Amino acid sequence: MKIYTKAGDGGETYLASGIKVKKTDSRVDLYGTCDELNSFLGLALTHSSGLEEEFTEYLSSIQHLLFEIGSELAGYVPRDAEGSILTEQDIENLEKEIDRLTLSLPPIKNFILPGGSEIASTLHIARTVCRRLERDVLRYVESQGEIAGNVRKYINRLSDYLFTAARYANLKQERTETTWKSRTKK
Repeated sequence: MKIYTKAGDGGETYLASGIKVKKTDSRVDLYGTCDELNSFLGLALTHSSGLEEEFTEYLSSIQHLLFEIGSELAGYVPRDAEGSILTEQDIENLEKEIDRLTLSLPPIKNFILPGGSEIASTLHIARTVCRRLERDVLRYVESQGEIAGNVRKYINRLSDYLFTAARYANLKQERTETTWKSRTKK
């Protein structure tokens, strides 16, 4: 099988539902942004040496789940009653992992600027892409159609996880977090 099909040369593509759309269609934007997010997680994992296996395996499991979320955003409709591959349990698992990582982190007393180790910096980028995906999903829902509620909840929670994971990676790699300092406050 060749990687190129030439089918999209005219600026159109097919959604997973079989519907032909322009490549500028908002659904294409949604699954493209989900793919971008997944790619940043892949980059983060390349910088994960020395971090515990439980942490890196969880990041990897998110990548696999994001691939399925991307297919839903592309129009694939799962056969379950919820209308999504994602379950409430997936959201609860994400919350439990946030809580697990938070236990070892110092309390937040100031805004934290993105940075630190390579993995933490990449996770911060992933967090911002995740927030963009969330905004784009909400715009899509407001203007054109429905996206399964579990997908919306998961993406919202995922950005919180990515922030926490970035902090955790900095802690484990012994990097100091940079706190924001206002120019107007002394």
